[in-house]
Amino acid sequence: MMRPWLLRAQQAAGTRRLSYNHTQRIQPCGTRTLTTAHSLHHPQQQRPVHAAPPPTRNLVKGRWEPIIGLEIHAQIKSNTKLFSDGQTSFNAPTNTHVTLIDAAYPGTLPQLSQECVDLAVKTSLALDAHVYPVSSFDRKHYFYPDLPQGYQITQHYEPLAQNGKIELSPLDGLDYHLTVGIEQLQLEQDTGKSLHDVYPGLTLLDFNRAGTGLMEIVTKPDLRSSKEAGILVKKLQALLRAINSSDGNMDEGSMRCDVNVSVHEVGKAYGERSELKNLNSIKSVVDAIDAEIARQIEAYESNEPVTQETRGFDVSTGTTFRIRSKESAPDYRYMPEPDLPRLVLDLATIRALKAQLPELPDVQRERIMSQYDLSMIETRTLMGEDGMVEYFESVVSKGPSAKSVITWTIHELLGRLNTRGIKFSPKVVKAPQLESLINCVDRGVISAKVGKTILNLMIEGDLRDAEAIVEEKGWKQMENHDELDKLCEDMMSQYQDKVKAVQKGNVGVLGFFVGQIMKQSKGRANPVVVNQILRTKMGLPEVSESEGVGQSSSNDQGQKNKKKKK
Repeated sequence: MMRPWLLRAQQAAGTRRLSYNHTQRIQPCGTRTLTTAHSLHHPQQQRPVHAAPPPTRNLVKGRWEPIIGLEIHAQIKSNTKLFSDGQTSFNAPTNTHVTLIDAAYPGTLPQLSQECVDLAVKTSLALDAHVYPVSSFDRKHYFYPDLPQGYQITQHYEPLAQNGKIELSPLDGLDYHLTVGIEQLQLEQDTGKSLHDVYPGLTLLDFNRAGTGLMEIVTKPDLRSSKEAGILVKKLQALLRAINSSDGNMDEGSMRCDVNVSVHEVGKAYGERSELKNLNSIKSVVDAIDAEIARQIEAYESNEPVTQETRGFDVSTGTTFRIRSKESAPDYRYMPEPDLPRLVLDLATIRALKAQLPELPDVQRERIMSQYDLSMIETRTLMGEDGMVEYFESVVSKGPSAKSVITWTIHELLGRLNTRGIKFSPKVVKAPQLESLINCVDRGVISAKVGKTILNLMIEGDLRDAEAIVEEKGWKQMENHDELDKLCEDMMSQYQDKVKAVQKGNVGVLGFFVGQIMKQSKGRANPVVVNQILRTKMGLPEVSESEGVGQSSSNDQGQKNKKKKK
């Protein structure tokens, strides 16, 4: 017969996919031989072990080898917390989203969130990890003011998934291909937040974050440099955002990184490792690793001991500092969580979650490079902004060429947003607005210069499409040949000496005339038509529209150089 507290926990967790199995016995995670849900067609297949990378990669001073592993804590993007119905939030007023369970009131029981489990399983599958049909929860005991229970519920012995991987390549910014193993992914609850800088000498506590679901993603020690680590964190960020399991915003604390670093001489035993805690930006991860590698090498070269310890990183000085000696598993007094049953996942559920996975970043990158003929840099830029690939494809699907859309998206729009310190969002300039703007420029309704002015107006809040703005402002490009002819005549009569210079072969001066006419017409004159009229009047050969103003000048200069050689 099931004990009452287990029955209550099972009912609270939901009986659709989370259930307790009394007869299921599990060995410690190091020797688990349960069927893995990842290899659905080969249920008895043993989990593969990823080979370690070559030991001589990225040596420091030609003989010191860094050994680096990451522990990444990503907040799960769920509506409620991991074990309560408290709402998750980032900017909510202090201590307004705290339930009795979050505050660890006596007599309360945790209720496992189905949404958090589903998102963690999706993340595990996206990392090519083996999802176990049965996992369990443990208590990790330590005492800190922002941990109300005096322990953290985690999955130390039987995690949700193990043995995944992340592939790094030149397309990610690395000079070579590298497979980084994922040791495990486990569910656990977040702590509250300690605020040390509100009142001098006082620490305030905000429990809004307490109980929020976390995925702890632990890599194998396959990294050998800060560059590799930084690229991996950035790629993991993109993966989490693609499957919508976490915001991955390090500046908001929804993704935090601990780094384990040790250094040893090639051919000698591994050195003692230090754990760098709570790094909250990719730059901090890179800088902290470099600083710690330098510190340990300096200590070894000076015959000073390097001890296993937990350290922090001081951004202002660029150095690491000691926090405490490194705890071991016995220090935390791990014990099975008595208020939660084992988490049981059937294979049909895991198959269904796998089918829901969206296009993953590596697949998406190869597709858009091939489909739209984009360069590596253009593709990286597109994929580096949350939602920009979808935005780009939405505009292209309406008709404009991919070349025009990529120019206006990453060079013009993103460049202006970065200058203003605005994070990209499809809501700043909506896709139909950008499409109308590109169409107006491509059809010759407005010049590119006027298009940039209109883009500025859209960024500043004008919600109209480009046609409406052009109509109101009277910015439609001048196409009347007689009107443009008169502008060219007036400009030539005003600068007769420059006309002679062009006729003598100094075709670069032609750009001066085009610029002056564009200025006089307030950007409304069609520069291609103006260029053709000027060339005709000055006795120069005409060029096609596709060559454009700049191309015609370079062609003329080429002809001039050929004459000189002759």
